[in-house]
Amino acid sequence: MDDEELRRSAALEDRHWWYAGRRALVRRLMRGVPAGRAIDVGPGPGGNAAVLRELGWAVTGVELTEMGARLCARRGVPVVRGDATRLPIADGRVDLVLSTDVWEHIEDHDAVAAESFRTLRPGGRLVVAVPAGKSMWSGHDVALGHVRRYERQELLDLVESHGFVVHDIASWNVLLRPVAKLRRAYGNDAATDEGRSEMEAVAAPINAGLRAAIAIESLLPVDRLPGLSLVVRAFRP
Repeated sequence: MDDEELRRSAALEDRHWWYAGRRALVRRLMRGVPAGRAIDVGPGPGGNAAVLRELGWAVTGVELTEMGARLCARRGVPVVRGDATRLPIADGRVDLVLSTDVWEHIEDHDAVAAESFRTLRPGGRLVVAVPAGKSMWSGHDVALGHVRRYERQELLDLVESHGFVVHDIASWNVLLRPVAKLRRAYGNDAATDEGRSEMEAVAAPINAGLRAAIAIESLLPVDRLPGLSLVVRAFRP
């Protein structure tokens, strides 16, 4: 993700429905988990790292870009510059590796999974969210610098092949997937070398409605249906 997109993300993060929903997801996934030492790999503007800090975690962001590191630090989250394929963390040092919407940017995602495993202590947890569904590929992915979208079995195989035991894998943003699919089919041409990000400000009533849809989804048994994202929780045995 380039500097312009990072600035856009930072400007939207506090109020935009998608970022708010993702922070709520992190809170829900970490409910009841004893706090410890965590790294947020690719924190960008730092919203999710800030959620972990609020939950009592000693969290450090590991961010590749200078812009992302600066934006994360503005939230008061400690951050170090580092590559997800070569994490600047000693073996077995952390209790949680969180990475949301990062793995899809990296060609060598096997290295990222291996590094996540290496840095976790035995019993430590992995939480990863990625965009789902190859059929959803569009100019939005091109604009954000994605190299892939994931299918459920592909993500499971990747995580398990590097020694993790999967606790669960769930879809997220299920209710809004048909809307996104329609929009991408007719308004964002993935056949070109350029694209347009869908991460943009929306009118307040629409933003509230979309936030409500995400909140309602969390109460429904829909996490096995196709969604816009996949979230895997696993641990190092």
